[in-house]
Amino acid sequence: MVLDLTVKSCEMIHKQYALLKLTQKDQLPEMHAGQFVEVRVDNSSTTFLRRPISINFIDPQDNTLWLLIQVIGDGTRALAELQVGDLVNVILPLGNGFSWPIKKDQPILLVGGGVGTAPMLYWGKLLKQKGYNPSFLLGARSKNDLLQLSDFAAFGTVYTTTEDESHGVKGYVTNHPMLKEGDWQRIYVCGPKPMMMAVAKEARGRKIGCEVSLENSMACGVGACLCCVEDTVDGNVCVCKEGPVLDIDKLKW
Repeated sequence: MVLDLTVKSCEMIHKQYALLKLTQKDQLPEMHAGQFVEVRVDNSSTTFLRRPISINFIDPQDNTLWLLIQVIGDGTRALAELQVGDLVNVILPLGNGFSWPIKKDQPILLVGGGVGTAPMLYWGKLLKQKGYNPSFLLGARSKNDLLQLSDFAAFGTVYTTTEDESHGVKGYVTNHPMLKEGDWQRIYVCGPKPMMMAVAKEARGRKIGCEVSLENSMACGVGACLCCVEDTVDGNVCVCKEGPVLDIDKLKW
């Protein structure tokens, strides 16, 4: 679905991250956690392709879609500079999201690193609403890089790691004892590939079901450009169509 959405707010919540909230007069279409959108950048002369961005949150009361944008180039910088009332052309929802766990009486761990924390917020909300017991393990370089902690805390216990030990356990998410000791029914992960591979290895070793949200480059979002191809046990697949969420049993990690 292609929509022209209106900017309700655009706030720099960190020197490298903007929180963009979009709305429209009609009710937003149904979207699931783990899916993404493709955003057209109209006010950048150097940006020709849409930008794929994870769905960070859906607020049904305000009828708003939240997008957490990491400002790393001309395109994302242009998005971070949008003003209230601007129109943004968006294709949504795209890809496949996280799958529901089976048991409601066994805890679930959602792991995010860097901007990979983005899809975990909405997923945590949906899990909590359905009666599941989610916890969050969020990793960053320092406490200043940990985003939306109060929002996450509304839906479950939040554990953190920072490389400089300024918040939570020192090191990466794989250093946190909750990953190794928690009695998790299922683990969901999004972040840098080395981090996801390390968590997947831990999950396999403990025989815990695990899904990861891949962050391959996705230019078109519909499987036409073939730039997001991932080699899996079933052969090459387009992450934008078959993913971005995949079970680790499908991956050659």
